[in-house]
Amino acid sequence: MIELNAARVRVPGSTSNLGSGYDTIGLALNRYLDVSFEPSDGEGLVVERSGTLASLDGEDGPDLVATTFSKELGKHRIVPRGTLRLRSQIPVARGLGASAAAVLAGYDLARAVRDEARDDDSAFAVAMRHEGHGDNAAPSLFGGLRAVALTADGPVVIGLQLSERVGFAYAAPAAGVSTKEARAILPKTVPHKVAGAALGRVVALIRGLAEANPELIRIGMKDELHVPHRLSLIPSVMAAMSVGVDAGAWGVTISGAGSGLIALCDPSDADAVASAMHEIFDAGTGDPECVGYSVRPSGDGLMRVEP
Repeated sequence: MIELNAARVRVPGSTSNLGSGYDTIGLALNRYLDVSFEPSDGEGLVVERSGTLASLDGEDGPDLVATTFSKELGKHRIVPRGTLRLRSQIPVARGLGASAAAVLAGYDLARAVRDEARDDDSAFAVAMRHEGHGDNAAPSLFGGLRAVALTADGPVVIGLQLSERVGFAYAAPAAGVSTKEARAILPKTVPHKVAGAALGRVVALIRGLAEANPELIRIGMKDELHVPHRLSLIPSVMAAMSVGVDAGAWGVTISGAGSGLIALCDPSDADAVASAMHEIFDAGTGDPECVGYSVRPSGDGLMRVEP
């Protein structure tokens, strides 16, 4: 019988589809998924959840961390026995890459408990297959601002420059949006004119983020490929985007597939922008599932930490 070690990994969440970078550009943020495994002599795998995962149950679908962890160990004919503890600050189904973080955490934890070195290429490939795109997995795995280019030889992850003078604010309503639903609402094709305009805006976005240039960021944050089609899935979204701009945001867009919004602004305005958007989404209900806060880029991607 193969004995497993205690191990722990931490993965940042991410915002993706950043501005005009649909399915291409993502940024790791300082909201984390912390996963640990403690072996025991008991029967099977016990999963304990806390933080944003505390309210999830079997009706919410299979646990991606546990599923990925068990599947990778199963390839070695290992059935894990012990406790899998999941502690998360990443809202679920709110556009901060919770599923990509979960797959990456489950994969690397399965290697860590076998005392194997990281295999980031394989980890990214596993997350890419699950997600269908890499703009969440790349920043969550490697940290920072990342772009993913698809080539005939496979995806290529590219690190991008991000000025410290760019701030970020996030807010989300209590209701989430499933990635499947958000994908289904998109058109199958877009006109060449729309696609061509998107390319120009991506160039503006990349330069704007590197230089903290508000005007270039305003241009680069505009999207026609997915945002207009998904607005109907998010309650009060137009009002929330509007007050975000009024509070100082250079641009506001849907984070990932939604339902959250990400705003770019001067760092000194991030708290006010987040608060303004949250106030619209909350509408005085005080629902704890409705959130809003400033966020910072995470330079560190997936990390192994002491159990």
